[in-house]
Amino acid sequence: MADATSLIPAAVLRNLADKLYEKRKNAALEVEGIVKQFAANGDHEKISALINLLTTEFTYSPQANQRKGGLIGLAAATVGLTSEAAQHLEQIVPPVLNSFSDQDSRVRYYACEALYNIAKVVRGDFIVFFNQIFDALCKLSADSDANVQSAAHLLDRLVKDIVTESDQFSIEEFIPLLRERMNVLNPYVRQFLVGWITVLDSVPDIDMLGFLPDFLDGLFNMLSDSSHEIRQQADFALSEFLQEIKNSPSVDYGRMAEILVQRASSPDEFTRLTAITWINEFVKLGGDQLVPYYADILGAILPCISDKEEKIRVVARETNEELRAIKADPAEGFDIGAILSIARRQLSSEWEATRIEALHWISTLLSRHRLEVLSFLESIFDPLLKALSDPSDEVVLLVLEVHACIARDAPHFRHLIVFLVHNFRNEPSLLERRGALIVRHLCVLLDAERVYREFSTILEGEDDLDFASILVQALNLILLTSSELSELRALLKQSLMNSTGKDLFVALYSSWCHSPMATISLCLLAQAYHHASSVIQSLVEEDITVKFLVQLDKLIRLLETPIFAYLRLQLLDPGRYTWLLKSLYGLLMLLPQQSAAFKILRTRLRTVPAYAFSGDQSSGTVSTVRRTASGNPYTQILSYTPGGGSEDGEKNQDSGSMHNAINFASRLQQFEHVQHQHRMHSKLQAQSMMHSRRPSSSNLHQESQIRRGPPAPIGSDVNPPPSRMPWKAPS
Repeated sequence: MADATSLIPAAVLRNLADKLYEKRKNAALEVEGIVKQFAANGDHEKISALINLLTTEFTYSPQANQRKGGLIGLAAATVGLTSEAAQHLEQIVPPVLNSFSDQDSRVRYYACEALYNIAKVVRGDFIVFFNQIFDALCKLSADSDANVQSAAHLLDRLVKDIVTESDQFSIEEFIPLLRERMNVLNPYVRQFLVGWITVLDSVPDIDMLGFLPDFLDGLFNMLSDSSHEIRQQADFALSEFLQEIKNSPSVDYGRMAEILVQRASSPDEFTRLTAITWINEFVKLGGDQLVPYYADILGAILPCISDKEEKIRVVARETNEELRAIKADPAEGFDIGAILSIARRQLSSEWEATRIEALHWISTLLSRHRLEVLSFLESIFDPLLKALSDPSDEVVLLVLEVHACIARDAPHFRHLIVFLVHNFRNEPSLLERRGALIVRHLCVLLDAERVYREFSTILEGEDDLDFASILVQALNLILLTSSELSELRALLKQSLMNSTGKDLFVALYSSWCHSPMATISLCLLAQAYHHASSVIQSLVEEDITVKFLVQLDKLIRLLETPIFAYLRLQLLDPGRYTWLLKSLYGLLMLLPQQSAAFKILRTRLRTVPAYAFSGDQSSGTVSTVRRTASGNPYTQILSYTPGGGSEDGEKNQDSGSMHNAINFASRLQQFEHVQHQHRMHSKLQAQSMMHSRRPSSSNLHQESQIRRGPPAPIGSDVNPPPSRMPWKAPS
């Protein structure tokens, strides 16, 4: 140490530690001269000893003034060395960098000043310390002292100039340091980092685009900064990179896609818009690279379709269409299961537009990759079925289209109808609000006859008798009123004339028996008027409930609609359609006289022409008859009973069709059996409510037998109804 101190006069050493800046500055000039002399003589050993003295005795001193003097002395030594300073930088730079973290703000300030002067001398040789200098400047950019910040900015600009002109800068070594700093929240640091990214990207020899995935997330982070200036800087940098991506033949889309997907769900509107804009460009440019990421991209797009910001919605919809238009193959890495998983998850979205697009995706995949989609059916079928309860009609219609596509296979078709019945049972409001919509649309998408046959088959074995009656009434009303089911009605009208119509009538009849009014409606539709009259006569006191009368009211009003125009026209020939008249009069007799339906039907019956049978009944000839003493012109008609148990109008049909005749006697027994079950069930319910307790074990057993017992054999006399008065024509 004695040898080292002898290199610098004692007076100079004292002045280097003086509290006055001017004295320290003059002492530094003395040090500069001494170093110049040593350098001229080539005495680098003495130079090294002098630098070591300045470092140990001054820059690491506990006295702030000595640390300041040491920093200005190191800068002066570097200036004195000029072109030979590079070989001593390992001694000079580290103590200066160490001073950047000094507790005294003035020391930090002089450290910036010293390094600035050192950098001006050594220029490119300075690059070997770049990472340490960058790290120090990053911290100083957020310094609490404004003077230190100002000095750091000056040094930063000089370092940027040196880097841009240097061919020794290593971007590979710098990127990990940049990536580590990108998530810092301090606004000054963020400005510092964006500034460096922009500068480095402007250097032709530095490929910042290749390392964009390493700091892209950090740039997106800055888009939501509270500082408008930082948001602008980050947006400018991102815009520049996006333009470079468009012009670059080689881009790592995959890694960046993962980042963009995350940012598309940002709570910040500007960040979401920027992310979805980038995704839009990636979908257009990425090609095969993005195939493995389609599911993630779709997961980002679908929620944005319902974004509150219109610009985001527009870009998201465009991106969605672009993505769906790409026909990727599973062999190329297209993950159908992952896409379906995203779509399934979005079926529960709170936004209607998102749910709709999710269904469009499932439909698209079904049309393109049916077998692959069906292999994942177990994971999506239940969510699709639950979506039938969606509050949006458009969603329900799309769900039905998807189900119809799946239901081309018989097992899936039955599964769908079974689940619908299950949902209607457990969610009565669904049947009330959406039943007609669902059934009608299914009949359009699938074969209406197939749909109704399946419903009937399921309901025939339904344990819940009340629900069975309600659903049958709903299905019957849809059958009678929907334009979509016109062909099915036309087929039922042929029930007495061809085997196809007969089979459909028999198939529906088994479950329609759960509702007397549905059964009567079916008979009127099938023109089985004789059987309709028999069904009406089979009704007993317990059957005429308020619910029954409400259903009867609906039927009477339906008889006045165009659908039953054929029936009203048949009333022009009362001699041929005697059982039709008897059926309508039977309904009239069941209605309360003060009801609107009674007045409607009575008015209709009063318009029937006064024709009756005369002479050869089989020939169908008619003649005008006189009114009876009672004033009723229909007494002769209503007292007439055609022979052979044939239906109205059958006499003019080809006899060859008779082998297809329906066994109406067995059908009537079936109806009476089912209605007997309903009556017993109602009695048990009434008893249970009356006693306000659980039914006894004997009653439970009895009800179980009623509900689950085998249906009555066709043609057998099972559970005959109570005795009733024979049919009498109204007087």
